[in-house]
Amino acid sequence: MNIRAVLTLVVALLPPVALAADIAGIWKHTEEPGWLEIRMEDGVGTGTVVRNEVYPERVGRELLKGLVRDESAQGLWRGQIYVERLGEYQDAEISLPEPGMMRIKLKVGFVSRTIEWISVAEAPLDVVN
Repeated sequence: MNIRAVLTLVVALLPPVALAADIAGIWKHTEEPGWLEIRMEDGVGTGTVVRNEVYPERVGRELLKGLVRDESAQGLWRGQIYVERLGEYQDAEISLPEPGMMRIKLKVGFVSRTIEWISVAEAPLDVVN
């Protein structure tokens, strides 16, 4: 097998692994003091609130569930997001438009909302006085 064939094979096998790695991790809401951790297991992700300075009772809540990569579009995921006002999960489209940026688009009836998150190394720890 020549080097070109090996490189072609490696490139063909890397995108799914790279995309899974891109979405897993800690994400911070761009407008609110909230952090979310996305974990992948067997190709399905969940997103759990790991910190929320406005609503600390939401820590531990599963915000995203059933998160799977959309095979038809690179950087696109589908899943469900918990909508606090409705008290239930709704379908959501999650995109990774650029490295370190995640957009969650939710549409309920005629209303559509997009929430942006940025990738961070970790959620801040509580300060002890």
